[in-house]
Amino acid sequence: QVQLAESGGGLVQPGGSHRLSCVVSGELGNIYLMDWHRQAPGKQREFVARISSVGTIKYGDFVKGRFTVSTDAAKTTMYLQMNSLKVEDTAVYYCNIKDSRGILGLPNGVDTWGKGTLVTVSP
Repeated sequence: QVQLAESGGGLVQPGGSHRLSCVVSGELGNIYLMDWHRQAPGKQREFVARISSVGTIKYGDFVKGRFTVSTDAAKTTMYLQMNSLKVEDTAVYYCNIKDSRGILGLPNGVDTWGKGTLVTVSP
């Protein structure tokens, strides 16, 4: 069973930088997508960033070069480096992982979410 654990949340001043981590445990196939999403108070969850098993990267429109998603060499930890943080970046940040069956919505597919980590951007 695949499990995810986010860490690194905290209080950051506007304009500052912060890095989140998401540790993946359990067995996963060779094809998967690893995402960061976030949910701000009173708002719907939104897509932040994605890195695939082959290294393809995608960002939400609001990122505009401020965030960088990466993994360690073993691909067991995903990172989100956030720079030039704004008050509106305040949110609970979640990581998600889908394997090839989970991407297609097939039975026994992996589509797992972490519990989230809170990032508060405030003076």
